[in-house]
Amino acid sequence: MDSILTVFVNVILVLFVILIAYSSIKIIRQASVGIVERLGKYHKSAEQGINMLIPFVDTFRSIVDLREQVVSFAPQPVITKDNVTMMIDTVIYYQVTDAFRFVYEIQNPIFAIDNLTATTLRNIVGDLELDETLTSRDLVNTKLRAILDEATDKWGIKVNRVELKNILPPEDIQTAMEKQMRAEREKRQAILLAEGQKTAAILEAEGLKQANILNAEGIKEANIRQAEGTRQAKILEAEGDAQAIINVQRAFADSLVMLREAESDDKVIALKSLEAIKALGEGQATKLIIPSDLAGLGGVFAALKEATGSIGSIPGESAAPK
Repeated sequence: MDSILTVFVNVILVLFVILIAYSSIKIIRQASVGIVERLGKYHKSAEQGINMLIPFVDTFRSIVDLREQVVSFAPQPVITKDNVTMMIDTVIYYQVTDAFRFVYEIQNPIFAIDNLTATTLRNIVGDLELDETLTSRDLVNTKLRAILDEATDKWGIKVNRVELKNILPPEDIQTAMEKQMRAEREKRQAILLAEGQKTAAILEAEGLKQANILNAEGIKEANIRQAEGTRQAKILEAEGDAQAIINVQRAFADSLVMLREAESDDKVIALKSLEAIKALGEGQATKLIIPSDLAGLGGVFAALKEATGSIGSIPGESAAPK
């Protein structure tokens, strides 16, 4: 019986030692830090890895996550400068930079940030009108982040980013804004349509103007070429007439030279004169110039008769008696 009791006591002691050893060893994960208190007072910050504690003396107050965290707050009623009540909800991106301050300087940091965000947002939006609030998200985000970051610095918290997730004005304001936006879109549509028609009309007029200019230039070029062709034709015709006159005069001069070289007698010259008078008579002239010397004209006819008589007689035959 005593041996069984001894074994039981030994087992109890071993379990007690194992329990004490387990409680004295604490593993801290990556991106975390532990706050160690010794007899209720801050002792140290336990870093990542294995940490040894003195049993019944050292205890872990809390383990703080050092990663960046995101918290979304419920919508808050905010009144603008022109007395319009809106519901705005925010999203905060923060990170713990000092675990000691995060644990000992503030009791409930998330609740504190929520209330600080609500009051700061009311102050910022209270200086803006409705339209400015809707179009100045970046301005509100920047101001809100700067104020929160400064206020939470003593709590060991770094506010990295603040975003306004939703801005909800009253229903009547939303209806009026929708009508205004619809009217604005219709106005822009009408303006774009008018601009398009104006541009099309300008381009059409420019095209017609350019076509008329090209047509006028074509007509001008055609007239110039036609006039040039007419002038060239007249020049060629005049040159042809001049050449014909020169050829006629040259032929006449050559004929005179030939007559002179042939030593023609008066009968041949008289025959030529008669042919010239005949040619004048067959022309289109309404006046006929006749030599004033009729004796000369009679001599011409006598010479012509004699010449024709000698040409018509046959050799060896005598002329018929008169």
